[in-house]
Amino acid sequence: MVRLVLFDIDGTLIASGGAGEKAFARVCAMEFKVPNGTEGIQFAGRTDVAIVREFFTKYGIEPSQQNFQRFFDSYVFWLDHLLEQLAGKVLPGVDRWLQDLSELRQPPLMGLLTGNVRLGAQIKLSHFKLWDHFRMGGFGDDNEDRNEIARIARDRGSDMLKRKLKGEEILVIGDTPLDIACGNAIEAKVLAVGTGKFTAHDLQKHKPAWAVGNLREIEVRDIWGA
Repeated sequence: MVRLVLFDIDGTLIASGGAGEKAFARVCAMEFKVPNGTEGIQFAGRTDVAIVREFFTKYGIEPSQQNFQRFFDSYVFWLDHLLEQLAGKVLPGVDRWLQDLSELRQPPLMGLLTGNVRLGAQIKLSHFKLWDHFRMGGFGDDNEDRNEIARIARDRGSDMLKRKLKGEEILVIGDTPLDIACGNAIEAKVLAVGTGKFTAHDLQKHKPAWAVGNLREIEVRDIWGA
């Protein structure tokens, strides 16, 4: 039985209209005086801290704790501002999945497994009225390595449930090959959704347990009965 479900955010739960990447770019330009500072930097499936570190390295900025703090203080301001300006949305099937999970006879603990820093995750999901569905998670400011974040999320779930969770008791839902990899790192079942930058066909090559175009194409009972 699945006792812990861990959702990625961007491309899995929501499409933010590019708010996150645009907020990063604003910080690069306004706070660090580097126009087009995110050009050539890949975002999908990575941690916010790793992305900022790549930016610092690329432009010779000291990767000090002070500079990381300066970056993220500015980032959350711009993120909140841009979410109000852009046409984002909750992705297909997400609302039904969250409802169906909550109505199971033994509902699982629902959490997040994301490269977003925690405050960024909260700002994004609060904007789309989703934040209150999740009781815990692993975030980008816990570790730069997504696989380590997966282990942190698993252990936090175990602590909340007061039992050591086995991999087969965890379901990870994400939209990138890196989401599949971090699910595999904790031997979890992985449901890959083609609602981000990768199609279901692309994701299937990385051997998740399930790969679908979006969450409308699979029901909670399809997995709980598997």
